[in-house]
Amino acid sequence: MGKVEDGKRSTDLDTQLAERLVSLADTLVEDYDVMELLNRLVFSCVELLGVSAAGLLLVDGDGKLKPLAFSDEDAKFLELFQLQNGEGPCMDVLRSGAAVTATDLTQTRTRWPLFAPAALAHGFHSVQAVPMRLRGTCIGGLNLFAADQPPMGEADQKVAQAMADMATIGILQQRSRDQAAVLAAQLQQALDSRIVIEQAKGVLAGRANVDPNEAFHALRDFARTTNQRLGAVAALLVQRQLDADAVLNRQTRPS
Repeated sequence: MGKVEDGKRSTDLDTQLAERLVSLADTLVEDYDVMELLNRLVFSCVELLGVSAAGLLLVDGDGKLKPLAFSDEDAKFLELFQLQNGEGPCMDVLRSGAAVTATDLTQTRTRWPLFAPAALAHGFHSVQAVPMRLRGTCIGGLNLFAADQPPMGEADQKVAQAMADMATIGILQQRSRDQAAVLAAQLQQALDSRIVIEQAKGVLAGRANVDPNEAFHALRDFARTTNQRLGAVAALLVQRQLDADAVLNRQTRPS
């Protein structure tokens, strides 16, 4: 029976993976939302690979790193921490263009004297970082953090890289001759959207006295169930064109 159940779980996972790749591939059209793409990437990794959290840093057209997507506040903190201190798995990925694996962060204090203690303090014990690259172009790094879960195996690492590659294609596929200008504009749009989303989280958190993670999930669920872009919903909320209670109560009302 165990083998049958294991086989069913494997089949289910393959189906979910195919669905997520198709979802990411939907961005390969003329009109798409970069921020929505990046959010799909980090949450798909958490949901499919069983990691505790995910976050990513991207390089803009001026060569500056920007933290643009994270599954929760812990991942957000660690992405910013790496950026501010110039140290950590994502920084190594961006320098080398190769994946970085740390199965036991207690053994990486020499390599990352600042990042390792910070990650451990947030409850994470291992991390996998994969590059967001297309051929010779590396535009960012995706970090996958594990708390009590075993370190990621080779198969899951390949899945993470495949999803990161698909997202990278989605970002870069609209290149023109002036590649840097196009990439800068796309990432600036994503950064502006992230700022509005953070403001919207604050509106919801203040209204319902919930933490930022709960506020984000309410915002994300409302956008999904109403078939709207996350950034657009956040903007309406910040501009007071959308009632915070409508977002917070969506899950308790009939669909």
